Amino acid sequence: MCDVCVMNAVKDRMLSRRDFFKASAAVTATAAVGSVATAPASLAGGHGGVVDMTHVYDDTFPTYFGAPGITTEQAFNFADNGFNLFNLSINEHTGTHIDAPLHFSADGQSVDEIPVGNLVCPLCVVHIHGKAAEDPDAQVTPDDLKAWIAANGEIPDGACVAMHSGWSGKVGGDGFRNADGDGVMHFPGFHVEAAQMLIEETGAVAMAVDTLSLDHGPSADFATHYTWLPTNRYGIENLAGLENVPVSGATLVVGAPTHRGGSGGPARIFAMV
Repeated sequence: MCDVCVMNAVKDRMLSRRDFFKASAAVTATAAVGSVATAPASLAGGHGGVVDMTHVYDDTFPTYFGAPGITTEQAFNFADNGFNLFNLSINEHTGTHIDAPLHFSADGQSVDEIPVGNLVCPLCVVHIHGKAAEDPDAQVTPDDLKAWIAANGEIPDGACVAMHSGWSGKVGGDGFRNADGDGVMHFPGFHVEAAQMLIEETGAVAMAVDTLSLDHGPSADFATHYTWLPTNRYGIENLAGLENVPVSGATLVVGAPTHRGGSGGPARIFAMV
């Protein structure tokens, strides 16, 4: 092959790669601007879009214990150093985050040990926002799960079963923690009997809520945590965007952190729909 031919072939290949990365960057930019973005079929496995399920958080984001969950300190700034860098101090259970099995067990999987295959899940959304609007202590019950199954078919193996209570819209106000005069919080969660049903009758690997806890706010014994997590299933708390995904058919992708020995951690989570 002549030198010119080789040069042209290399140029064509470089342009092809450049176009590919431009397309990938465009998808990323669109996702950053809005919570729903179009995804390439090759990335989304036939799904048509991507829904961001993650709250943006800072030191004002509500936490279970009420104290700020993250502090930031700028170690380098662009004006003086030519780059920005922050030191972070983070409570593992801040913002949209993972509860690893280790969180409520002596020897369960730490967050870095959750099998990667369990982090890409068929998403099943159980809507209880109607009863939660009337009763902040509402819970997902076995009857709610049975109704979902009757309408949508069996819960798939490897699924994440998510509670949509409408609570994510309360982030930014006192209504999210919803503590009474005695400091008892009132928000929805999973009833322990629903957790038991999922363990005994399905192959679900994850449970998710749009509130601060898998257990409802008034829980004093964390029965759902203690039932679910020690079976090496994991939880997701403070999930966002459940109103933007179908009750079945979406795929949840969980960007779990991998700090060794962690009991959980903030995660970037999105659904392919």
